[in-house]
Amino acid sequence: MQINKKEIKQNLKKWNEEKKSIKSFSFTGDIVLDNVSYTYSKKTPFEFRALDNADLSISDKKITCVIGTTGSGKSTMIQLTNGLLISETGQTIVGDYKIPAGLKKIKEVKDLRREVGLVFQFPEYQLFQDTIEKDIAFGPIHLGADKEEVYKKIPELLDLVSLPREYAKRSPFELSGGQKRRTAIAGIIAMNGKTLVLDEPTGGLDPKGEEDFMNLFLRLNKNQGKRIIMVTHNMDQVLKVADEVIVMHEGKVISKGSPFEIFSNQELLSKIQIEPPKLYKLMYKLKDQGIDLLNKNIRTIDEFAKTFKEVRKGK
Repeated sequence: MQINKKEIKQNLKKWNEEKKSIKSFSFTGDIVLDNVSYTYSKKTPFEFRALDNADLSISDKKITCVIGTTGSGKSTMIQLTNGLLISETGQTIVGDYKIPAGLKKIKEVKDLRREVGLVFQFPEYQLFQDTIEKDIAFGPIHLGADKEEVYKKIPELLDLVSLPREYAKRSPFELSGGQKRRTAIAGIIAMNGKTLVLDEPTGGLDPKGEEDFMNLFLRLNKNQGKRIIMVTHNMDQVLKVADEVIVMHEGKVISKGSPFEIFSNQELLSKIQIEPPKLYKLMYKLKDQGIDLLNKNIRTIDEFAKTFKEVRKGK
């Protein structure tokens, strides 16, 4: 695909004119990726087109999970949401803030990254300060927050991620892997943005650690109204927490819907080679035996048991 340089120049000119006339902007509202593309290692033997004219919209104040096989464009897509990457075509829109393709520098990058916090896979590897409180405080202070106010909130942040308050003065390198991850996520939450973007946040954790983090993300969403965007290969987690699911395949968004709509679509899951949640595997088998629960909105084993009894009783 040829990139239209004239179109990019026109978009940049229009964007600059808009910026002159708008004195303030809001990150509240949907995140929209409009016809975005991105290529790694351009003009080399390793050139790879990770996003190919992709379009999607991510709702505010919801938990959205992004699924797809390795190389489908998931991680690239979420890096567009806070300007870590800038698309080659189209534009990224966060609320009413626009990032056009080809932009060399985002002037309001600190504002954007304060509002859209990105947590990479294995974020504990990014810890580098000599105490936990310094690591938590680093991000918001670096982005312009008042140092004294940030440190005042650290005990509450430790409570939020289920770390003892007395850990504040400890070295993060003395912690377990799960505790390091809690520290790293506390640092993102400390920036108090409206959106938390997570790339495989529970990778390498034991089942108890996975459950703790899923419950944390649910609390942040339900109690504080934060938008959660999560890339994950764990479909059981998706079923537990997602309001919306975005399905990516070969650099494009090929489907979007509730977890119930996505997981009841066996043809779609087969196409993208994704294993369904355990509950849906069971429901597939029951359907083959004449008991169809796939049109029911079931997240948990308790909901399954209740619905199964009702359907059997109605037969």
